[in-house]
Amino acid sequence: MLKNGLDLHQDAALLTAQLVDTPSESGDERPLADAVETALSALPHLTVDRHGNNVVARTGLGRSERVVLAGHIDTVPIADNVPSRLDEDGVLWGCGTSDMKAGVAVQLRIAATVPEPNRDLTFVFYDNEEVDAHLNGLGHVAEAHPDWLAGDFAVLLEPSSGQVEGGCQGTLRVRLRTSGVRSHSARSWKGDNAIHAAAPILARLASYEPRRKVIDGLEYREGLNAVRIEGGVAGNVIPDACSVTVNYRYAPDIGEDQALAHVREVFAGCGEWDLTVDDSSPGALPGLSHPAAKAFTDAVGGEPMPKFGWTDVSRFSALGVPAVNYGPGDPNLAHKRDEHVDTAKILHCEERLRAWLTS
Repeated sequence: MLKNGLDLHQDAALLTAQLVDTPSESGDERPLADAVETALSALPHLTVDRHGNNVVARTGLGRSERVVLAGHIDTVPIADNVPSRLDEDGVLWGCGTSDMKAGVAVQLRIAATVPEPNRDLTFVFYDNEEVDAHLNGLGHVAEAHPDWLAGDFAVLLEPSSGQVEGGCQGTLRVRLRTSGVRSHSARSWKGDNAIHAAAPILARLASYEPRRKVIDGLEYREGLNAVRIEGGVAGNVIPDACSVTVNYRYAPDIGEDQALAHVREVFAGCGEWDLTVDDSSPGALPGLSHPAAKAFTDAVGGEPMPKFGWTDVSRFSALGVPAVNYGPGDPNLAHKRDEHVDTAKILHCEERLRAWLTS
């Protein structure tokens, strides 16, 4: 636990720095989860529950509408970018500044300083978002305590540069394995090269033309790409196995089964291969026409954009809760060694949410 605890009364930029200086790589979030639970439990207007390293706090004012503000507390592995550093231009540097401790700081500030919002609020802080889907803390809460996530609308404070980003794309990761016959490379005609057998797969990927799909006025751009290739035994051996890992990012108008069927269709005729699914998470439609989403977008301003990455709006969509992404971080800086956030955007994001929840 932090020596002096989280100070929820400092401004959101300073609170972001305190969060960054509390390392919470995926799988090692307990110290930060403890600190969040302790800080929220001290607020008399909130009921606080915990499941693993996931903390959920709720108001109970009997309002006609409930809004969920959610964010993950984990980061990718630290890359010599902790502790945080604030430069003279008001830019905060460090692991998680953009993705997404700036958004978490805004959540905590709203939780501490808006005791009587115009809508009931649920605050969700969850672990393991940056790793495989089966480890995701929000998914674990949804399975064990779906009532904790009930709401009319949800906002994920994922990095979106202070713009509303609607929905998210689905993601599918598969491994295509080719087989051959091992032999000495000096007598290669005695073998069958599995790496060479992967050539048609790579050629198909290189010529693939990704789809663009407009949904609710937002254009989603798909992608089908090799992200890893593995093969080889030794410098003098013809390999008998090769594996190409392919990631398909697809627009949210299709589901997981359709996405997998499309991938199989793309590689039909590319020789013999076996396919296994490594990871799969469905997308979420933008839902910007929903009254709550429209009211939120009108309140915070700006032109809505599509979310090209996958986020947990997908999980809320599966629960029947329309959701958008809206956070102060820049998604283009997520996971980078030089990750940083403009502190003015953190304060602006907090200001706009506060105005929406108190007007």
